[in-house]
Amino acid sequence: MTDQPKKVSGLVTFAVDFGPLLIFFLTYKFAGNGIPGMVTATLVFMVAIVVAVGIGHFVLGRVSPMLWMSAVLILFFGGITIYLHDAKFIQMKPTIIYVLFGAALLIGLARGKALLRWLFGPIFPGLNDDGWMKLSRNWGIFFLVLAGANEVMRQTLSFDTWLTVKVWGMTIVSMLFALANMPMLLRHGLDPESEVDAVEKTPVE
Repeated sequence: MTDQPKKVSGLVTFAVDFGPLLIFFLTYKFAGNGIPGMVTATLVFMVAIVVAVGIGHFVLGRVSPMLWMSAVLILFFGGITIYLHDAKFIQMKPTIIYVLFGAALLIGLARGKALLRWLFGPIFPGLNDDGWMKLSRNWGIFFLVLAGANEVMRQTLSFDTWLTVKVWGMTIVSMLFALANMPMLLRHGLDPESEVDAVEKTPVE
């Protein structure tokens, strides 16, 4: 018998994707600023992402490729961050994720393949091939823009300010971008009933 993704509220999926980052933010705020707070928050972040993967697997029935990639990079760069007591390594994680996914989507597009279907297929019922190609193009470019923005912030902002903008600013921008794509998706066959789920499952890593 083949395991199928379980039907669970999009809010639960969003919580699984966004939860570890929010926990990272809150832990840093309550643990105190500076190196000790950063190390504590990073350790908690690593635990939280493992829990998120577990929930995705056992509760949702599916762990998104982005969450898998985030987990691997958080554990790797988080370990380096804790060992060296240097925040720049955990700050590099979003840049790497954005570049990898942005490049993968645009390379797939150049080969005539909409790789975003592999990532988001279950939540965009009815979307036709042209819609998938345009969505892959849009998100591919957007991911690369986010990578550049993260690098600028990492180089110019304090860790505290970077973390606040990363958690709230980039998440809001990503949701607005997802909403901006909705008219195009609806013109290309997207089932209107899936619109809410699509926004709730916007990537925020």
